[in-house]
Amino acid sequence: MNILFAASEAFPFVKTGGLGDVMHALPAALAQSGDDVRIVIPAYRDAIEASDSVTELGGLDVQGAGNRHHMRILEAKKKGVDTVTYLVDIPALYDRPGSPYSDENGIVWPDNAERFIVFSRAVALMTRWLSGLKSGHSWSPDVVHCNDWQTGLVPAFLSRMDNAPATVFTIHNLSYDGFFSYEDFKWMALPQEWWSPDYVEFHGGLSLLKAGMVFSDAVTTVSPNYAKEVCTSEHGSGLDGVLRNLGSRFSGILNGIDTEIWNPETDPYIKQNYHFDKQLAAHKRTNKLDLLKTVGLPKRDVPLLGFIGRLVEQKGIDLITEVLPKLFETTNVCVVILGSGHTHYEDDLMELVKLWPDRLYVYVGYSEELAHKIEAGCDLFLMPSMFEPCGLNQMYSLHYGTLPVVNNTGGLADTVVNVTLPTLKDQTATGFVMLKDDANSLYASIISALELYENKALWERVQKTGMSEELGWETSAQAYRKLYTAHSSKRRISA
Repeated sequence: MNILFAASEAFPFVKTGGLGDVMHALPAALAQSGDDVRIVIPAYRDAIEASDSVTELGGLDVQGAGNRHHMRILEAKKKGVDTVTYLVDIPALYDRPGSPYSDENGIVWPDNAERFIVFSRAVALMTRWLSGLKSGHSWSPDVVHCNDWQTGLVPAFLSRMDNAPATVFTIHNLSYDGFFSYEDFKWMALPQEWWSPDYVEFHGGLSLLKAGMVFSDAVTTVSPNYAKEVCTSEHGSGLDGVLRNLGSRFSGILNGIDTEIWNPETDPYIKQNYHFDKQLAAHKRTNKLDLLKTVGLPKRDVPLLGFIGRLVEQKGIDLITEVLPKLFETTNVCVVILGSGHTHYEDDLMELVKLWPDRLYVYVGYSEELAHKIEAGCDLFLMPSMFEPCGLNQMYSLHYGTLPVVNNTGGLADTVVNVTLPTLKDQTATGFVMLKDDANSLYASIISALELYENKALWERVQKTGMSEELGWETSAQAYRKLYTAHSSKRRISA
């Protein structure tokens, strides 16, 4: 099949979170099955700078906010990336410093409605434009797989085209809905018939996430449990009714991880590569001591806990900051934290570093090398998210023999089996699941983990169970391919 992925980011060209990782790994897994898979993202300044080479394929005009933009379509290449990657180049919209969504100070770009509605228009136009290229470059997708609100209008624009490809829309996090004003709707010259509660109107505004849901042939999210949760009023962000009305068009397919990039046997960032064999304990200890040396904490063989993620309440960082003082007072653990987010959490953590400089290290920002060292060197990984559509770090941790401590929600519940007497006996336990989403439960789960840590034989058994699991993209890629096949076949029959 010919499959075009449309997204606002894709590793290694640009990445702010899990979406970027998925847009690298899922297309690669599908390509290994023989599909012709391609990716299109905006031509951000960082994406062009990250490319080894960029070739202009041509251009066309696309409607903007009261004007028309000339768009160049570029093909970007980078060593190690086999998937054809297109960049939609409109310098006025994408050639900026900062992240894809905000400036260098974290302030959201005020014209994001235009930036991503234009991108959606461009992707829809490209599906026809690519088929008209000269021999050797001509290509036409059977399916366009759209991701999150930034591509929510791609299915809507394609719905107005004859013989358009099938569309699949994936919600990576329902809490980011791409909500804009009616004025934005008018400025972007969107069809007036779309302004309806049945289409894009949501509480008096424009929801690009809702547009992706209602116009797509199939809608997915990134774990089966999260798919159930978002159909409830508690977790549905006001869109639960829309999701329930989708019926069989809506499903949850669990994300995988890229086991080439995240592989303790070959990871170039870590001190000692390892496998779940007799040397596991010794090799993990080598990586622990290397991590402690890297971050400047005293080198000692004590339980080491790690956290990687955004410093926001969704990730449970408020629970971690509440638990750390008690944890340092009652145990001998050390903790390494990597992330950035709300300044008051960054400040809280730095105050804790002053109180326990030999026990706590905090890196505000992101470092790919340090992230890999944390996964390899820590004994426990903290992920007490209030909600988590899928989560990747708990799966990285399982693969690296670093037992995750997680909240019982979303993809965390789908991927971590709680340590209990029955699960230890039948050798299915892989980590520690909190009973409630509060600090007391997080503390209790950590203490349970530290008790198991003292029993080296049982600890290693749980490590090896997690490391033995199939966490790659193969199974999930086949589930997506089945979805593509079903809906592209329907399109051909109806045409």
